[in-house]
Amino acid sequence: MEKQKKKLGLLPKLIIAIVLGIVVGFVAQNMGSAGELIIRLGATYNSIFGNFISFCIPLIIIGFVAPGIADLGAGAGKILAITTGIAYLSTVIAGSLAYVVDITLFPHLVDAGMFTTEAENAEETVVSSLFTIDMPAIMGVMSALLIAFILGLGMAVIKNGTLKAVMEEFGEIVSKLVASVIIPLLPFHVYGIFAKLAYAGTIVELMTSFVKVFAVVICLHCVIIVFQYFVAGTVAKKNPFGLIKNMLPAYTTAIGTQSSAATIPVTVQCTKKNGVSDAIAEFVCPLCATIHLSGSTITLTSCSIAVMMMLGQTPSFGKMFPFILMLGITMVAAPGVPGGAVMAALGILESMLGFDADMQGLMIALYIAQDSFGTACNVTGDGAIAVFMDAITGKNKDKVKA
Repeated sequence: MEKQKKKLGLLPKLIIAIVLGIVVGFVAQNMGSAGELIIRLGATYNSIFGNFISFCIPLIIIGFVAPGIADLGAGAGKILAITTGIAYLSTVIAGSLAYVVDITLFPHLVDAGMFTTEAENAEETVVSSLFTIDMPAIMGVMSALLIAFILGLGMAVIKNGTLKAVMEEFGEIVSKLVASVIIPLLPFHVYGIFAKLAYAGTIVELMTSFVKVFAVVICLHCVIIVFQYFVAGTVAKKNPFGLIKNMLPAYTTAIGTQSSAATIPVTVQCTKKNGVSDAIAEFVCPLCATIHLSGSTITLTSCSIAVMMMLGQTPSFGKMFPFILMLGITMVAAPGVPGGAVMAALGILESMLGFDADMQGLMIALYIAQDSFGTACNVTGDGAIAVFMDAITGKNKDKVKA
């Protein structure tokens, strides 16, 4: 019996694409017109793929957000409402904390304006695409968000099984599109971006800056986890660090699976070990695996601020806070594929922060590079919410499963 071949994961493919792009970009610098042609071929692919992603963004928003909102409303009750509110508040606090820390540290860590000189000149004179193919989206990003909200809330209110089934099937189609088309083609897009940056001479500054950004992101993950368990432990009158210790198996499992959903059994088990009742643990953990994304919000907020600073922009809190608020909604029910949260966030990155195709490509690559740690932060925080809910529900907690 032949052994089944082990498929190369997305993260290794992205690393290979980044390294190959950097090598090709440096080599092309010394190849004259032939090197220019190689870089322009990559830029042409980037242009076509970027336009395709732009076309898909409204479909992704409707396919992910509408069924997710409908599912949240389907069993609406006091426990569900409180859990959802706490999960959303935790996500917003995480994003706001990330902004405060990022805006303080990044000016000293990120090479500000690095894309506004060499890279822009190279874009204009050398690495423009050979041709473009327009792929206009069927609607704007904001229109897609509004339709998703209206459909999601409408399905929750009228409880129309037919419409909900149609939207869930549409969501499955979009999920397959992301998993089977966009994600497999993504490494080639990343290759083109990094080849162009290496050719333009900005890659060293970019990589140096983002190593520092990742270090800040991981530290922020740790800080928000301690904060979540400090609050939960205070309410439940338990040692927060003891609670965190019991959640370590869930944290490490999430690093391996890169999926909150796949980690649910371990998260529930660890949460019960923290003294949470079966009813609360088995209700809160699966729900929060879908709606609580504090780690992902920290990463997306930090990486987007870093990219904007590299363009010479200093984003204000007034600009970033609405983005953080929308992140907590648009990432609801992000699919169980690597980078699902960032794919769901592409629409608001474009509409609210002005990210073009290249900036979105960078965000996807950078997010997926640390997706394991963001997911681990998410699921560990789910346990804190379960401890909190167990403490405040009191005698009514046994009714949760009813």
